[in-house]
Amino acid sequence: MTNNFDQKNPPKQELIDTCVHCGFCLSTCPSYRVIGKEMDSPRGRIYLMNAIAQGEAAIDDATSEHFDSCLGCLACVTTCPSGVQYDQLIAATRPQVERNQPRKLSDRLIRTLIFNLFPYPNRLRPFLPSLWFYQKLGLQKFVRQTKILNKISPRLAAMEAILPTITVDSLQDNVPEIIPSQGKQRYRVGMILGCVQRLFFNSVNQATIRVLSANSCEIIIPKTQGCCAALPAHQGQENQAKQLARQMIDSFADTKVDAIIINAAGCGHTLKEYGHILADDPEYKDKAQEFASKVKDVQEFLATVGLTAKLSPLTQEKLNIVYQDACHLLHGQKISLQPRQLLKQIPGVALKEPIDAALCCGSAGVYNMLQPEVADELGQQKVTNLVNTGANLIASANPGCSLQIIKHLKVQGKEIKLMHPIELLDYSIQGIELTI
Repeated sequence: MTNNFDQKNPPKQELIDTCVHCGFCLSTCPSYRVIGKEMDSPRGRIYLMNAIAQGEAAIDDATSEHFDSCLGCLACVTTCPSGVQYDQLIAATRPQVERNQPRKLSDRLIRTLIFNLFPYPNRLRPFLPSLWFYQKLGLQKFVRQTKILNKISPRLAAMEAILPTITVDSLQDNVPEIIPSQGKQRYRVGMILGCVQRLFFNSVNQATIRVLSANSCEIIIPKTQGCCAALPAHQGQENQAKQLARQMIDSFADTKVDAIIINAAGCGHTLKEYGHILADDPEYKDKAQEFASKVKDVQEFLATVGLTAKLSPLTQEKLNIVYQDACHLLHGQKISLQPRQLLKQIPGVALKEPIDAALCCGSAGVYNMLQPEVADELGQQKVTNLVNTGANLIASANPGCSLQIIKHLKVQGKEIKLMHPIELLDYSIQGIELTI
């Protein structure tokens, strides 16, 4: 049998052996719920990992397909009664697949496009004016109505379907390196701008800056920071992920901050995993662990240190908000109560809870571009559950989730406002009334 795991950090046998194959993971696994095959569940994938490790199966087209179908949402980690570290197992398996299984030309092309563009804002930004014209001249409407892109490439069509509205704000890149606190300074924090976040959700970054400053934090934003490495890390692009992680660590090396703040769930989970990503790097191993220990999701941080700024109502009547749990906050970082606690502090806010709140929306980094059919079914389920709460507004703390939800709101013909929780806090602090 050829194409077994190579010797470079294969999935650890002791972690594989902790799985007792009880099946508790099946009902919470989004890929299993959509595809319905045992091998597309965490338990099934662990069977495959063990078979490959024992030389009873190989890394080939068939087994790679089952590993690729995993969204990496980590719901199984939350559910597992045996404490199986599936997150570490799939993180070790994906680089093995990338190294040992040649991909089809179509796969290579789309992955090359994604991993050479999306993690590099300075490469992506020059395309924004063209995309702005594409939207303003009605070409986007034509492409979507005719579904011409679906006939050419379903994956490109999936990529186009989540394209947000390009604004002048998307073209801005003028954030100061140091933003002073309002009032007496309590904390000095670093802030990570993200890639998709800084280009397509710059308003979220600006709101984050204002909220942190209003709550007595000085903010340091190093110009040398790049991508957090989430996209390549989630897809087994090991060398690229390590390079980006080192760059991020170096960017904050001399800032002497109390915490490093991130406002995107997927990025935050990867930043907290730097100790694992650089575990075999003697120069960066300790630096990575120290860096990761300082990383805080902005909601996690604010809930811990407490709000000092006065909050005003967002609407004249009661505002019903449904909070969307991003997988890498809920399952990856175990952050669920903190966003809800912050939102409840805004006068006049009532929180609604959707059914299946812990089920992935189908975004999962670039999964909705690589596996559009499974992602679409999950996106439809998620939006249906959110809409059925009767809420006036959806609060979503991850750019990928937000793009996925906005897409499927349009598909279902629903007009419900979606905002990041930090934007709602910003409006409340500024006394701006929301238009619903």
